[in-house]
This record gives sequence, C-alpha cells and structure tokens, in this order.
Amino acid sequence: MKKKVLGISFGRKMSNTEVMIKTALMECEKAGADVKFIRADDLDIKDCTGCIACVISLLHGGNGNCHLKDDFKIIDEALMECDAVIVGSPTYVLSPTGKFKTVCDRLGPSHDISFRTNAKENGIKMGKDLSKLPDERSFKKRVAALITVGGAMTQNWLSFAMPTMYEFTMSMGIDVIDKYEYFGAMAYEHVVGNKKVMDRMIRLGQNVAEAVFSSEEDMSKWRGDEEGVCPVCHCDMLTVVHNKNKVECPVCGISGSLALADGEIKVEFSEEEQKRSRLFYDGKLEHYVEISTKAVGSGQIPNKKELLEKYIGYAE
Repeated sequence: MKKKVLGISFGRKMSNTEVMIKTALMECEKAGADVKFIRADDLDIKDCTGCIACVISLLHGGNGNCHLKDDFKIIDEALMECDAVIVGSPTYVLSPTGKFKTVCDRLGPSHDISFRTNAKENGIKMGKDLSKLPDERSFKKRVAALITVGGAMTQNWLSFAMPTMYEFTMSMGIDVIDKYEYFGAMAYEHVVGNKKVMDRMIRLGQNVAEAVFSSEEDMSKWRGDEEGVCPVCHCDMLTVVHNKNKVECPVCGISGSLALADGEIKVEFSEEEQKRSRLFYDGKLEHYVEISTKAVGSGQIPNKKELLEKYIGYAE
C-alpha cells in the first residue's frame, strides 16, 4: 500500500506558507508517496464549544466524535488516511492563525490517543460494536513536519508560533521529525525568490519521505537542523520557575535543571522526565488518568442555580 502524505496550509492561497508546503509535498511525491493538499481557509470549521461531549463519550467507551456538523470532517478523514502530515501557518502576533487554533481545539481531547486507546479497550469489554468505537486508523504511527512563516526580520517575533504548532500533532501522538521557522519573509516579494528557504523546504520534504519509508523503529527519528534546548520537542522556549533552580519545557510539560557551566547556560532533562513528555503516550496517559479520576460531574453544588442568578444578563 502506498504511503500517504498530507499537507495542510493555514495561509493565503498561493502565498508563502502554501508554496512552502507544496514544495515539500513535491519531494514526497517524487519519493513515491501519494500526496494531498488542504487549504484550511477554504473550509467552514466551527469553534469548539467546550461542551466536552467528546470527552464524556470516550470516558464511556464511545468514539468521541464531535456533534458539530461542518467541514472539520474533511480534515479528520484526511488525518486518518495519512502516514505523514506537513502543517504550515503564518505567524500572526507571535502565534499561528485563529483558524489553526480552532482546528487544534477540535482535534484534541477528541483525538487524544490515550483517551481513544482506553475508550477502545473499555468499549470492547462492554461488548460494543467496533463501528461504535474510535476509528481504528487512530492508532497507526504517523510523523509530521511543522512550518511557520513570519514577516518580521527577527526570529523573536515568532516566539510562540512553533511551540503552539505542536498543538496540532500532540493529541494524536504524531511524532514531529522536522520543523522550520521562516522569519524575515517581508524582505522578499515571495518565498519563491528566496533560494535558501526553498532549498530547505526541499530538504524538509525529503526528510518526511525518508521517515514514512523507514522502518517503524526509525520513523520517529529527529531529522531537523536544530536540536533545540528540549531534547524531545527540540524547541528553545523554557519556563523558569520562580525561586527554584528549575525549568520546564512548556510544550512537553517536563521539568529540567538549569546550571551555569564555564559561562554557558546548561539545561538537563532526565531520561525519566523525557519519557513523561506529553508528546509521548506516557505523558498523555497521565492527563487521561487525572481527568478520568478527578473531574466531577454536575450536581456537586446544591445551590448552584441560586449562586448564578446575579450573573444572568449582568452588564450585557
């Protein structure tokens, strides 16, 4: 069966982000993969309402499907089909676009691999028909590459963009094997006039193709240019915990130690901490356990209706 590589752009038609993704897809096609491209702005995708129907469904051995009826199903089906996805978004005010965040909100917890795994196991124990359980394709191994594009001449104007891009792959447990931040885009009329970036997109596409045609053991190997501070997500952003010699990777949610050695900042994350990154199943399982064991249902506050009365219509 042919490998399938999906490209999803959250940028404008034929602008930088779209062309960069398509450049990478062309390399995947050359390597023998079937490719598909989706322009997210062409789709009608509603905001997540926070109703948690997907979570309740999964916690009770259901499929976790969203009740909203819109074009999200197009992205969902394409993700279920693919073996790799290349996701790109422009950077708007330090972060990816609103549409990007909307799609991420719809993907996860409904697509969280730990929730879906437990839902499948519980559903089977309950004797449910397989068609009522999470899509079996949820559980296959996938890889991804992430791209963000900013017009600013300095990289720090894209500071939250790449860490936020991980929201797309996190829930489904898709392993990111390459990523690229294109800053200074406004110094060029179009990315097609920037050979350095176009060459990098060719290499990114080749890295994705190499990953999907690798053995499952080698598929997730990091193939990007920069190692980053965090050895798991390869991002440089850190949270420094006040009054403690402790840092956290905000993407992975893991703790490390900060030290100054020979005038250089050193950050270390233990093997144990790395294993519990929320990019891995163990980290996601921690979250599943805390939600499934500590979240409370309705009826816990007997006078809730009375307590809320003064807020109804206030200052509207």
